[in-house]
Amino acid sequence: MERTQHHTNNAVLGAPPGDTKEECRALPITRVHFCGGEQACISFWRPSAVELLLLAAGKPVRLCVMGGTHPPLSLGVDGDGVML
Repeated sequence: MERTQHHTNNAVLGAPPGDTKEECRALPITRVHFCGGEQACISFWRPSAVELLLLAAGKPVRLCVMGGTHPPLSLGVDGDGVML
């Protein structure tokens, strides 16, 4: 999947310390606050034509989180009415 710009984006994350711009490109994000003050960062990703075919064939979405633990997160589809 390719990261993509969204009309709600209000910040950009750069490469983390130790990574070059070639290894880790900038990521446009939308910073939000949920009820209760919980903060979140939302990024938007567009599947390729091949990925769309795989999804249509029932293949699952894969998420890889770097590090030794899995932070709280949410996956969804833009326009599903859940966020933004």
